[in-house]
Amino acid sequence: MHVRSLCAVLFCSALLAGCASSPPQSESRYTSIKASKRQPVLKNALSYIGTPYRYGGQHPKEGFDCSGFVNYVFNKTTHVSLPRQTSQIAKVSRPVPKSSLKKGDLVFFNTSGAYTHMGIYIGNDQFVHAPSSRNNGKVRIDSLNSRYFAQRFQDARTLFIQ
Repeated sequence: MHVRSLCAVLFCSALLAGCASSPPQSESRYTSIKASKRQPVLKNALSYIGTPYRYGGQHPKEGFDCSGFVNYVFNKTTHVSLPRQTSQIAKVSRPVPKSSLKKGDLVFFNTSGAYTHMGIYIGNDQFVHAPSSRNNGKVRIDSLNSRYFAQRFQDARTLFIQ
């Protein structure tokens, strides 16, 4: 009799555990930066134009890759440390319609897979980024409407709270 009761308890426990799911992720997982920091982020980002590209680079003295550039700019300007990889930064930012992009928002591209390149939107359909060395690798400004980036545009996201 005890074996039967024990089996019933174990079965019900397993059934309930199988139905359990992790709670949906709330917006609290997103990084939130005051909107007043948009202009300082832009000013800081633009100050690195011409800095060489370096895969894995996270500092102007060694060079930047795209996510290292974004992380460095936001950390220096807002004291917020972002994840290291482009795809991880996408996860801590909120989506915004491309038509609603504001200066300082992030733009993401599919250059060799989902969320493989990113930059900081500076207005007028332009963004500043650290392209790879095979693409004249220095921090520079490009247009979202250029043939290359228009075809690869993936997402617009923000770290700012309105």
